[in-house]
Amino acid sequence: MTWLGALENTGFQPSSLKNTLAEKRDHRRVLVLFSRGDAQTAWGTLQTEKTGLAERDLDVLVFTDANLSDSDRRFLTQNPFKLAPSDEFKGWLIGKDGGVKRTFVKPINPNELFRLIDSMPMRQAEMRKPQ
Repeated sequence: MTWLGALENTGFQPSSLKNTLAEKRDHRRVLVLFSRGDAQTAWGTLQTEKTGLAERDLDVLVFTDANLSDSDRRFLTQNPFKLAPSDEFKGWLIGKDGGVKRTFVKPINPNELFRLIDSMPMRQAEMRKPQ
């Protein structure tokens, strides 16, 4: 798993995806990306959008076929994710409530992703709050 661009194989042993999503519930949005190819394919241009990600309390978790653990693979094949063996790419936007808000079958443009998040009621309420 690559987390916000962190290097793989650094000795850090991440918790399972299921546990990570549970820990982030009510605090962070999560974009889970899976690619059969390399991580860069999944990331697309999101890596250059750190300010936009931070403004939206959005963490990005990137998995490739090579670094997806067996337990995380099983988790992603279940509802609501439904990762299929034939999927070359798949992404899921997880809301702060823990629900899957959108599923993507190709890398998403950061501006489209930010517009989608900004249109959601919880995000609109956050934007109205004085800082």
